[in-house]
Amino acid sequence: MGLTYHFSFRAPAAVTAEELEDFLKNVEGDARLMGFAPTVVINGPFDTPERREFAKRTARGLVVEDERLRGIEPAADACWSHGMEGGFWRLAPLHGVLLVVTDARQRETVLGFFRYPREIHDRSGLKIMDVPGDGAWVSGNCVKSPDQRYRALARRFADAGYLHSELDEFALARQT
Repeated sequence: MGLTYHFSFRAPAAVTAEELEDFLKNVEGDARLMGFAPTVVINGPFDTPERREFAKRTARGLVVEDERLRGIEPAADACWSHGMEGGFWRLAPLHGVLLVVTDARQRETVLGFFRYPREIHDRSGLKIMDVPGDGAWVSGNCVKSPDQRYRALARRFADAGYLHSELDEFALARQT
């Protein structure tokens, strides 16, 4: 348990992977100046079993819950988990543009963006529905640390218009 710093990012679908990569390389420079090491920026599709496994370790997946998904078997590699009775699927990302930073305790944190499919298909390839979100690049993560460097990195995303949400339980605890 304990306190956590939560954050999520969102970039419009019209922003290219290359633009996001350039932005993250800039943020990476700041992260290095702040003492994070090693750092790496990754831009690529999750198109092989190894890359899909990496995506499972770094992305939460996009949860879509809809009555139309009840009783439907997803297309192969389309989602990581699903509830046939509940009508929810945790979609697997197609592409990621990510900054991985490592702190002094060797804990890695992923900041960046994932692109998910625009449509949901069943096992036979039949389109079931459009995915909500207009194809935007999205992600969310959290750290169990009061380290202000993470907040400074999130400020960079905010300054660029990419910070979607933020909840700092450490700051809330200091206020009470």
